[in-house]
Formats: sequence, structure tokens, C-alpha cells
Amino acid sequence: MSSDSDSDSAKQSGSMAENHYIAQTKLPAARGRRLFYLMAQFLKIGAIGFGGGMAVIALIERDCVRRLKCVEAEEFLHGVGLGQILGPFAVNTAIFVGYRVAGIFGGIAAATAFMLPSLVLVIFLSWLYFNFHTIPSLQGALAGVGPVVIALILSAAGTMGFKALRSWPAVVLAIAGCIGSILHINPVWLLLASGAAGLLLKLGHGNPPAPKPSAASSASSTALVSLGISQKAGAMMPILASGGALASVNLTSLTVTFLKVGLVFFGGGFVLIPVLYQHLVGDFGWLTQQQFTDGVAISQLTPGPIAVLATFAGYRVASVPGAIFATVALFTPSTLLMLVISHFYELLRNIRHIQDFLAGVVPAVVGLIVAAAVALAPGSLNLHRPAGIALAVVSLWLLWRWKWHPAIVLGIGALCGTVFPMWFR
Repeated sequence: MSSDSDSDSAKQSGSMAENHYIAQTKLPAARGRRLFYLMAQFLKIGAIGFGGGMAVIALIERDCVRRLKCVEAEEFLHGVGLGQILGPFAVNTAIFVGYRVAGIFGGIAAATAFMLPSLVLVIFLSWLYFNFHTIPSLQGALAGVGPVVIALILSAAGTMGFKALRSWPAVVLAIAGCIGSILHINPVWLLLASGAAGLLLKLGHGNPPAPKPSAASSASSTALVSLGISQKAGAMMPILASGGALASVNLTSLTVTFLKVGLVFFGGGFVLIPVLYQHLVGDFGWLTQQQFTDGVAISQLTPGPIAVLATFAGYRVASVPGAIFATVALFTPSTLLMLVISHFYELLRNIRHIQDFLAGVVPAVVGLIVAAAVALAPGSLNLHRPAGIALAVVSLWLLWRWKWHPAIVLGIGALCGTVFPMWFR
């Protein structure tokens, strides 16, 4: 009898949770439409997410936290922190948000939609590169986008900081996270240390979370892509390896290779570069040194993470199927781990010690976001190029004060860089 009562209570709680979720979010109530709308949002973010992981985080925060209210600000910062464990954290954050909105299918759909524009663009650029020995030069446009990206990151950091930094310990942890990131300390260690500080100081006790159940829960190092494009990207002269060296490579061996790399993908995109170099150039000879360097430059020409270098290498080995298999294999381990974390997030966050730990992680995430802007600044903001500084200030004003959509401001920056490249490069 008691068991039946508990079951009815659980069902009622689940129904109330879903109704609360639908009331809070601005996404459609119907699950199918909600999933489609979610994919459309991340497809848009994936198409304009130039500037690296933290620039993408800023876009997700604007659309999914402030505008659509898919997740609460605190939840979002938790997702960014947890996403640092394995793989590209921007993709992991998309998975986290998607899972909170529509369960496992939402997580996979969000990540797929986010990566699709970069995947298509890299395949196209790889086709141009290996068939015509050249790619279009986009250096001017990206140089103009640089100051806008810095403004976008600072705008997001300000919005998150106002909500997260409400005590002196939180401010100190944010500053420590920022300084540690600038000193190139692995973000995983920074977040673990901040979480430990949250445990010791019991930061979660004074502000217990009021979790907003999601449809998913009721139903069931820093990877920064630099805007400084390799000088080789403007005029690439690839040294193509002989086709015979790749003739024996099949999709199975290609997939297994990138799956293994995905299992050790800790610390962000640029940590991945030496690992891929060792495998692709040193061990297997699938790419020449020149091709690998050019592949890094091509990955920086796309809005996605630098990990799309796997797409370039896969295309070299086995054309379009190789590009798809390599990319999926590289992202599979981190995707599975993030889905598991997202699944148990609602349960874990209600444990007091976990609350304290996450309360320490949140301000550190804000610090990492500010550090991203600091890291990108030397490449885009310089006293010898005052136009970049002026563009960053104007962009910050448009984003912060007038709430302009980032796509419009990014478009203005790209146009300025294309028309007046000498002002920004």
C-alpha cells in the first residue's frame, strides 16, 4: 500500500516538474517541436560561433539562458564546469543544455546541430585543398571578428558574474581561476581546486539551490581557438603525400584510431594537437608535416572547435566517409561521458557536499571566461591598431546596452575586416 502511494507521489512529482519546466522555458511545450526548435538554435550557434570555446559559451548563454530560459544561470555554469573533464567543453555544454531540455535525444541533437556547420565547411575546404591546392583566404574577415568576439565574451562574463559573484570567497575564486588560466594551468585542475575550496568553505550552505526540474529529469584544457590564423592559411601550397600510402587504410582502423584519441582528449583543443600530430604524421604518415600545419589553419577558419582537425585528416584518408567517421569517433567518448553526467546531474546536485563543490566551481568558471578574453586580446587589440579597440568598445556597448544579436555584431566586424583589413591585421 505504501509502495503504491510512493509510486503515485513520484508520478505526481514528475508531472509537476514537467509543468514547471514548460512554464519557465520559452521553447514549445510539445516534445517534438521543442526538440526541433532546440536543433535550430544550436545550428545557428554553430554557424556563427567563431572565436573559440568561450565565444560559443557566450552565445549559448545568451540564447539558451537569457532569451529562451532553457536552463537557469547556475545550472548553465555547472554545465560549463563539468564539460571541462573530457573533450571540447563547448560541445559538452551543448550536450548538457540539450539533455536538460529534451533528454538524451536533446543532448545528441544539440551537439549534432552545433557541429554540423563546421563539419560541412571543413569537408568543403578539405576538398578545395586536396584537389585545387588552395583555399579561400578569410583572414581579413576573421581579423575584424576578433574584437567583436572579445566584446561578446566580456558581455557574457558580466552577465554571469552579477549572478554568481555574490560573496568575497566567490570573487576570490573567480580571480584565482582567471589568473590560473592566464598562467596556462589546466582548467580541470583549476576547477577541481575551486570545488575543493567550496567544500572547505561550505559555499553551498548559504545559498541552497532551488532546482528547476527539466523535461529530461522528470522523464527519467581551456579549449580556446585562437583567432590568429596561421600565416600559411593565406597562401597554402600543400605537399601531397603519395596515394599509395593511404590505399590500405580502411574506415575501421581510422575509426579505432580516433576513438583512442578521444579517450585521452583532456584539457582542451590545443592539447589535442600534439597527440594528433604524433598519430597522423609520426606513427601512420597519413598527413605530411605541411598538411598537418595547414589542417590546423583550416580548422581555425571554421566556427567549430579545433578538434575538427580530425575531419580534415579523415577526409585525407578516406574522403567524405572518412571525415564523418573520424569526427564521430573522436567525439564519442566525451559525448557518452557528458550524457551520463547530465543524466545524474539532478540527483547529484541535491547532495549537500556536491552543492558546496559546485558553488566553488561556478565562480571559477566566470574567471575562466574572463581569462579567455584576456588571452585573445593581444591578437586583436593593440595600440598600433586602434580600430580594433574602437570596434571592441562599440560591440560591447551594442551587446550590453542595446542587446543586439551577436550574429549582427559579428557580421559588422567581418564586414569591417573585409573592407579595411589593414586596420585590424
